[in-house]
Amino acid sequence: MISSVGSYSAAQTGGTSSLKAASATGQVSDTSKNQGASGTQGGGTLTISTLASQLADSASRAEARDKMLSRSELADKANSLLDQILGDAYQANKAKYNNEVPKTDDPELLARAKQATEFVTSSDRGSRSVKNPFGSLSREQLSNIIYDDSGNYTINERRAAYYESDDREQAWRVKVAAQAMDEYNRTGKMTNFFSSVLDHFKELPTIEQAQYPKDYASDLESKISRDFNYRTHQAEGKSENPMNLIEMLFAQSPLQTDELFQKKNITESPTVRSNT
Repeated sequence: MISSVGSYSAAQTGGTSSLKAASATGQVSDTSKNQGASGTQGGGTLTISTLASQLADSASRAEARDKMLSRSELADKANSLLDQILGDAYQANKAKYNNEVPKTDDPELLARAKQATEFVTSSDRGSRSVKNPFGSLSREQLSNIIYDDSGNYTINERRAAYYESDDREQAWRVKVAAQAMDEYNRTGKMTNFFSSVLDHFKELPTIEQAQYPKDYASDLESKISRDFNYRTHQAEGKSENPMNLIEMLFAQSPLQTDELFQKKNITESPTVRSNT
């Protein structure tokens, strides 16, 4: 992942797992809360926040799911789960989801679900005036929320987590695309770009990796090993447009990127414009 990944163990349950989750999110409180878990450290008692406990549970479910399903089954599962929060299924039930309230009297859960709905509705109108309640989580933790259909989170909470994850992905793509263009302009190569993309892919949660082509990593490894120069290795003396290669790789990911460069004001260098 681009952001730091939480260090808690998905395989553990109970107080120990929740304590590690809290360490990853920095959410340890002195006041007991509903669904919280407690552990003893240095003779004192630490109470884990509701969110930290939920994240530990989600991590356990994600690990079990990833072990149980094949890559293709995991990809199908991901598409189905994303449809719940992004596709026609969401749009058909949008009013219902905007009024969804967690089945709890925990004020932390209720407040967070309300904030998530306010964030989502504001974002869908093109505004980010409301803070995303999951803005401080790691990419892995966001993924565990997005693909958790256990009822642990409301639909709009999962949608809010997706928005945060997508924002980070798009920010990374803009940054790495600019680095790729600079590398090409300086050297005629894109080897460092391919290495960055491969490193990024390897850090993605398993369910996100499953949504890429099966040979995605091996194709990148091949490009890296070739260390190809796209200026000098053309018999006709023409340079291949590096933007085509960048967009080709991004197009294979599950995120929508059709307007990436327009939205982020990324333009082609005059030295590498398409010949078509």
